[in-house]
Amino acid sequence: MPATKRQLSLTDFGKKKSRKNEGEHAERGEEEGTSSNTSISICELPGKVATREAAAAIDANLPLEKLLIATKEMRPVPPRECVVYWMRMEDMRIEDNRALTLASQYAQKHSIPLIVLFIISSGDYESHDRSPRRIDFMLRNLRILKTNLEDMNIPLYVTSHQPRKQIPNRVISLLHEWKGGHLFANIEYEVDELRRDIAVTALSGDGIGIEAKFVPDKLIVEPLSFSTNSGTQYAVYSPWLKKWTEKVRSKPGLVEESEALKPNDPSIRKKREFAALFDSEVPELVPGFECHDQEKMKELWPAGIHAARAIFDRFLRTEARESQVGDSSPLADGANESSKGTRIQMYGGDRARCDIDSSSRMSPYLASGVISAREIVRRTMEFDSQDKGIDPDRNKGPGSFLSEVAWRDFYTHVLAAFPRVSMGRPFNEKFSNVVWETDGNHFEKWCRGQTGVPIVDAAMRQGATQGWMHNRARMIAAMYLSKDLMIDWRLGEKHFMRTFIDGDLASNNGGWQWSASTGTDPQPYFRVFNPYTQSEKADPTGNYIRHFVPELKHLKGKALYNPYQNLDKNTFKKLGYPAPLVEHAEARKRAVQRYANPGQK
Repeated sequence: MPATKRQLSLTDFGKKKSRKNEGEHAERGEEEGTSSNTSISICELPGKVATREAAAAIDANLPLEKLLIATKEMRPVPPRECVVYWMRMEDMRIEDNRALTLASQYAQKHSIPLIVLFIISSGDYESHDRSPRRIDFMLRNLRILKTNLEDMNIPLYVTSHQPRKQIPNRVISLLHEWKGGHLFANIEYEVDELRRDIAVTALSGDGIGIEAKFVPDKLIVEPLSFSTNSGTQYAVYSPWLKKWTEKVRSKPGLVEESEALKPNDPSIRKKREFAALFDSEVPELVPGFECHDQEKMKELWPAGIHAARAIFDRFLRTEARESQVGDSSPLADGANESSKGTRIQMYGGDRARCDIDSSSRMSPYLASGVISAREIVRRTMEFDSQDKGIDPDRNKGPGSFLSEVAWRDFYTHVLAAFPRVSMGRPFNEKFSNVVWETDGNHFEKWCRGQTGVPIVDAAMRQGATQGWMHNRARMIAAMYLSKDLMIDWRLGEKHFMRTFIDGDLASNNGGWQWSASTGTDPQPYFRVFNPYTQSEKADPTGNYIRHFVPELKHLKGKALYNPYQNLDKNTFKKLGYPAPLVEHAEARKRAVQRYANPGQK
């Protein structure tokens, strides 16, 4: 279907039948077969959005509550031949891992071996728009984990399985095959994953001698563990942060390190039924998710917890560098240690700067669980001497950084308490009928970094080449798509997930809905970033734009940030750079009018 300029509202989405509109309403991407390695069509979205009724139904019957109840009501079973820890792609570490610790303790207590299971599910990756870079990062981390576990006589059994709806049955069949009586796993908070784990508890609770335990690990504070005075879940960050801070201060155990993993007895290698598990191999790739810039990703995002710790140590102890804006290893030589001007100490004032390595670069490692959020918080508190309790004070660098870590908790709390946001619905339903433009040419140029707005194009090209984008750049690019171009934010959300190495549904969705003014604690719809003034704040030296938009590398001052307005026509034409797709002032008026009158053009 060719792209057209027909205006579109969310009501159009209900006109096309899909499985979600007829029965079970799962996350967007339910249909298997949508490749994560293909470009996005402007017309791809309609079948990916649940109806308002379906969204309300799942909000009224929270999957997380159902899983917690099912786990609590599991009947105890006696130990059998082994215990199994089911690792998923959000908890890829063997240190400070709640479920793995419980599995290890149980194995040691009953003198039985521990087995680690990992299931590769291309159907899930397709449905959830996982990028080839994220899948490659997963495989690279798995290889490191396999070696580390084997040194402890613990097998990591890696297997692939399709269709994804049958994964619960596959897990139970493996426990039967291994004569395992206990399964431990950390909770994943997306709707489909919660339903999958609920199905596992149902299968294991049928008197078959298996006890499944799903425990919180991803966040500092578990979702649904506190509420407003009226008993509702928070939808605004500031009061939520106050409550979150109180919770962490009153319960220091929330950030304590989990007990270390204990090795299996070497005799496991002599048992025929377990010895073969050590021969399981991590595949070189997952078909359909070939990472074509694998070597660059290895340099920019080295795998493993030791790499993650070394990168974070640089954030704590070294100064920011302009040279790190380009395609450089986060562990490249030349970093200067400092006692007063480190990146985290300067974070409060520098965090919005894209022209230096002002950020921690921890997002890929947190998204894949290569390092725990607890360790990040502990090390930050130790660095800042926060011995009286956590202090996310935005007026100080370390405190400002901790408040950003808290945002990760907040958006996952929202996802768990209002699961409709993972089904393509806006959190604020009053904006469900906002009329969007469907200019496929505009969307394609935004994806390729050819909008004619230098800061937006620099951001999009960084994402395309590095598999990652500075947070301020994400905000600018997202608001430009959803406000200036007036293109549905869900298309941008999908593009980021399919491009970035740190794709996380809760954080990505939360960020996009904030920028599009449709989410919790949103940027008011009448506030529309001026990308030209934003670029002067985010890129004061101009080095970010010059690096990623080399057509403009010789420009300075206002001409760099807005060459179309500040150069004569002949000089601009010689740049070989496109004119802006829209005029910002006029685009802003259109956006304000559309949001003020949802459903009207």
